[in-house]
Amino acid sequence: MRSGVITGVSVAHGEATVDEIEAASAPDVRERIAELLATPGVAEAFAIQTCNRSEAYVVTDRAEQGREALDGIADDVRSGVVERMDHETSLRHLMRLASGLESLVLGEDQIIGQLRDAVETARGEDGIGPMLEDTLMKAIHVGERARTETAINEGVVSLGSAAVTLADREADLDGATALVVGAGEMGTVAAESLADTGIDRLVIANRTVPHATHIAETVSVDASGVGLPAAPAAAAEASVVVSATGSPEPILDADDLADSGETVCIDLGQPRDIDPAAADHDAVAVHDIDALEAITDRTHARRAEAAEAVEEMINEEFDRLLALFKRKRADAAISAMYEGAERVKQREVRTAVAKLDSHGEVTDEQREIIESLADSLVSQLLSAPTKSLRDAAANDDWTTIQTAMQLFNPEFDEVPEVDPDDTEAAETDAEEADTTEASDGDEGSVSIPDAIPDGVDTVPDSLDDIPDSVEKEMPAHVLEQLSED
Repeated sequence: MRSGVITGVSVAHGEATVDEIEAASAPDVRERIAELLATPGVAEAFAIQTCNRSEAYVVTDRAEQGREALDGIADDVRSGVVERMDHETSLRHLMRLASGLESLVLGEDQIIGQLRDAVETARGEDGIGPMLEDTLMKAIHVGERARTETAINEGVVSLGSAAVTLADREADLDGATALVVGAGEMGTVAAESLADTGIDRLVIANRTVPHATHIAETVSVDASGVGLPAAPAAAAEASVVVSATGSPEPILDADDLADSGETVCIDLGQPRDIDPAAADHDAVAVHDIDALEAITDRTHARRAEAAEAVEEMINEEFDRLLALFKRKRADAAISAMYEGAERVKQREVRTAVAKLDSHGEVTDEQREIIESLADSLVSQLLSAPTKSLRDAAANDDWTTIQTAMQLFNPEFDEVPEVDPDDTEAAETDAEEADTTEASDGDEGSVSIPDAIPDGVDTVPDSLDDIPDSVEKEMPAHVLEQLSED
């Protein structure tokens, strides 16, 4: 398991303007992920871009690498509106994001779908690795829990639907014609919400006509898609106009609405899509995002209690995610420790068998006895260190974890192995061993039992239970560890 830390950066609606969010966004989110992955030290990368936010996250070995990788993303944005997040802040923020607690309209549902789409996009670019996978799946899980276990998304759940709620209060929508300008996220929601009212006809104007037509085909009312140049003519026939584009210039001016009759216009664009001067016409009412505050404020009030429950849920899931990462880091060190011990065990077993084989063929049963003893020794010797490493992870003692990783890294302890098929080498080793090894008083050979005697446990309970002849064959570093224990 690759360890690392997450670093994040966010430019969002809370402080940033629409222009600043756009400046922090990439033309293609896939390109942003690819660029981040190409940055030295970046192992994983993820980005999400909506009309209300532009965020990016990377996984690196060290936090400073992550900060350097994300430095250039918000170069053209005022420093005061850029939120830079460390590992734990990133984890918590993504859970809040998926739950709708970071949304302009508290608890809105769109963001969890956008997050899922962003995850799939990043996965398609090979940006999602073990750490981001765990983090993003946990965030989506929290978002789903928030919506099924609390009332966080009850009532008006987006600016698009809030705009339609306001329009329905100020105009009679039964049999009316409505115009939606813009086929982006908010425009789509507004179109879907209007289709659920009593309107007879819906026109969707967009810079890209096929996109507008696609949305028109999906709503449950007679609808058509047109280009932006046709918006003024459509507005003249509409009782309700909802506009949500990113155009730098107004789409509709005062003259475009002069002869439209009773018309409620709701401008969600930033900057404005509808010239405020249009409100000078007696029959035209123009509302902007600020006018939706009364609706969203009531929604926030109703959801305040639910939000508190979601915050507690996030705290609970946040602790679980941290515990998961700690276990995985400990498991990585434990795995390396067992891999190192397994290499030593296999080497020493081959050496012992080769020495014993030089004095007489070792039977399969005898070989199993030796290997069983070796496995038992490894298990017992590593039991205490395993517990210590898990405790170290639980207590955030990463120095101990890192030291263990260095000591037991698979590249560590590369020692030339004895070839058991090299009889001459095995006999030489056996002759040297004869000066120190003896069994039952026989100074010239090592006696191997045909089977384990009755009453003798194959797994020694302690160092005192290990036979002297076996103890003499144990590697020095193992004896040192045992003497310390």
